[in-house]
Amino acid sequence: MEQDQDVITNISPAREKFFGCSGKMLAPGTATVAAAIKTVPKHKLITTDVLRKKLADQFHVQACCPVTTQKALKAIASDATSKVAYWRVVKKNGELIAQFPGGVIGHAARLRQEGVEVDESGKKPKVIDLEKRLVD
Repeated sequence: MEQDQDVITNISPAREKFFGCSGKMLAPGTATVAAAIKTVPKHKLITTDVLRKKLADQFHVQACCPVTTQKALKAIASDATSKVAYWRVVKKNGELIAQFPGGVIGHAARLRQEGVEVDESGKKPKVIDLEKRLVD
């Protein structure tokens, strides 16, 4: 089930080590994640880590929940009526996201349609020259 609203909570002491800080955490709604992805221009990419950092900064909190962000990404990608270019989101090392429609093969196909090169020779497909493709 997708989360409709943004929720800000305290980072629990048990999670402080994971996040590397204390303070507040955003659990973003699907619309918020979609709006952030819409700012990524064609032929450019954003990593999941940078996406979460951008959302945390936007909401003036210390962290953004990776689980909720991933669920929102999956909901956006699974919505056939959505016009959000979810395929412009990749993992921090350029790896493709298997949870997107068509798995990594589908993700690679979408990226190639925008001229992004993907190396499929390794165990996990990843974007070639990721640094050149990242949003500023």
